[in-house]
Amino acid sequence: MKLEPYMKHGLVQRSMYHCRLTIENEIRRLLEVRSIDAESARSRLRTIMAAGSSSEKVKPSNDYIAGVAAGVATVLIGHPFDTIKVKLQTQRRNAQASQYRNGVHCLMQIVRGEGARGLYRGATPSFVGMSLESALLFGIYTQLRSTFQAGDENSPLLYSVLPAGFLAGASVSTVLCPTELVKCRLQAQVKRGSAGGRSLQVYDGPVDCVLRTVRSEGVQGLFRGFTATFAREAFGNSAFFFTYESTRHYMLSRLGLRTNRVVKDRDEALMERGSMSSVYTNHLMEAGVGIASGGLAGIAFWLVVLPIDVAKTRIQISEESIQSRNPVVHLRAIHKELGIRGLYAGLGPTLIRAFPANAASIVTWEVVSKFLAGNY
Repeated sequence: MKLEPYMKHGLVQRSMYHCRLTIENEIRRLLEVRSIDAESARSRLRTIMAAGSSSEKVKPSNDYIAGVAAGVATVLIGHPFDTIKVKLQTQRRNAQASQYRNGVHCLMQIVRGEGARGLYRGATPSFVGMSLESALLFGIYTQLRSTFQAGDENSPLLYSVLPAGFLAGASVSTVLCPTELVKCRLQAQVKRGSAGGRSLQVYDGPVDCVLRTVRSEGVQGLFRGFTATFAREAFGNSAFFFTYESTRHYMLSRLGLRTNRVVKDRDEALMERGSMSSVYTNHLMEAGVGIASGGLAGIAFWLVVLPIDVAKTRIQISEESIQSRNPVVHLRAIHKELGIRGLYAGLGPTLIRAFPANAASIVTWEVVSKFLAGNY
């Protein structure tokens, strides 16, 4: 069939033109649909992100409540180790009757003389102090870190984590100092009639300790050792949170998990696809990361500030008004008397305590925070 006659009348040209218009219209329609879908998806994403961020801003109390739970977990796990640490720090080399050779020997002496309850001597002020301390510490730290990072929660920044940890630690010193003093005095005393022991001064309990301290030293006596407590908490928590944030971010990134603590949108997306097992797996991996990062952070805390803690303990258990409360004076005296080992007295039980106690604290804090945010 010859096309020349039709070409002359333009029939082929008109057919090709209409075909091209049809194709162009269809392509334009498809692009408009895709544009609407893309815009709809972007709008939904912005809504989800806004809801997630607003929930964190509306309920800043979550971290304070979770901090209380973290403090209770810390005392339950760590107080027996803390009792051994205080006993080792306060013993004198020339007092052979109350000499402990090491942490294990100290543990056996306490259990033999006072039973398992002796390991929790002074636990009542610890529960009160640690609950208040952890609530303030985690709550203030979270808010300060978020402020310094301008809401960017994806990665820890040195200029935000260190000052936030320092200021949060400094802020809890006022609450912590009196409870630490009562705890240390109750832990350091040797029960009458205990094996190989002698009575330093026996308090009937934390209330009796507070009343006797106020009666003999005044209210300011409860704040004996405040300077050392301030230094320990401020510098120690800088090291704690930097180690925690850095380790946590690295491990979660390697595992392919998000580093934000509130991740409700991710969990909901997994559940919508029917991947409940993936949700549980992610929560288990995050708990494992919390154990590792919290434990290492606790070790970092005590490696940095243990000498200051030794001086603080010496200052707080003393009831002599003429004794210096300057931690530097005590650090020099301890170094002169006992050397470097004296500055790190109780290092073994302290580090053994640091990992499980702080791991329990961090995991409890993260789990309770997620629960309050509706992630469990």
